[in-house]
Amino acid sequence: MAEALHLGGWGMYPTLVFGLLLLAASVRYAISPERRFVPLQISLGILTLMAGGFGFVAGAIKSLTYMGAVPPDARWLWIVGLGESLNNIALALALLVLSSLAATVGAYRLSQMTPAR
Repeated sequence: MAEALHLGGWGMYPTLVFGLLLLAASVRYAISPERRFVPLQISLGILTLMAGGFGFVAGAIKSLTYMGAVPPDARWLWIVGLGESLNNIALALALLVLSSLAATVGAYRLSQMTPAR
């Protein structure tokens, strides 16, 4: 995990912060399901995914920018940089999956509390 955090670059930090906030909000919703937490989860989920995407794009731009500085036989190295940049998206998706599981528990608990029509 520490290596992936290092390989992903600076974009991993906002993704991690927003994702952990999302996870905390989702766990809070699972423990005590209240409708007021739903917009917070949605906005933090979008923010987490966007931060991961931005980290990926910034890393891809950096990798492709240096293509002119490498010798012709090493031009394939951009693929390594692209792979490192994908760590941002992987982190965002992992945090979104965990948060979605917690939100599903909360939604189920909320449905059990609401009287059927």
